[in-house]
Amino acid sequence: MKKKLGCLHAHHSNIEYIELAFRSDEDIELVHFVDPGVLQHVSKCSDDVARKVKEQIEWIISCDVDAILITCTNYIALLENEVVFNPPIPIIKIDEPFFESICSAQQPQTILFTNPATVEGTMARLHQYAKQHGKSVNVVAEVIEGTFDLIMQGKKEAYNDAVLRALHTLSAEQNLISVAQLSMVHAAQQFEEQTTRTIIHPLGAIVEHVKKNMAGTL
Repeated sequence: MKKKLGCLHAHHSNIEYIELAFRSDEDIELVHFVDPGVLQHVSKCSDDVARKVKEQIEWIISCDVDAILITCTNYIALLENEVVFNPPIPIIKIDEPFFESICSAQQPQTILFTNPATVEGTMARLHQYAKQHGKSVNVVAEVIEGTFDLIMQGKKEAYNDAVLRALHTLSAEQNLISVAQLSMVHAAQQFEEQTTRTIIHPLGAIVEHVKKNMAGTL
């Protein structure tokens, strides 16, 4: 019998990436939940936003899923206090295998973002992850200005083109390049096809990471 993985997204465009990643896995059924409204309020850093995310997760748990995958770094940052849910089920954070890949590299790195609101929380979690695992990272964050609105407006092609241009511009440097957001993965994959460079992205090891965390339920 298939196990249900509830996927919590901040934007519907992330659904496609997760569906493609798990398309050949016959053991897991994906159930998607989307609320773009949280992104509109996250910059306020209020308790109300954190409470809203907690309520969303409780709602997803009530839908009889076996685990939850959170694909938005802002959602993840809002759960930094490791809230305990009842009944307890695996809460899987998409940025953990991404951080592991970054921490495994030795050379200087640049992490690209399109959403400025995700930078602080993601970088704080990265450094926390590195410290917890006894790693040191030499990273800088850069934002592709004026780009995130495109994906929020449904202008996916224009968004991908903007990210792809930024990757080609940045490739003149010697730093290893990462893209921090799931919405940037398609452009990263296009760049890899056009060049000989590898881009670290959140989708890289997510299937294995999910199955590892769901091992007790599969």
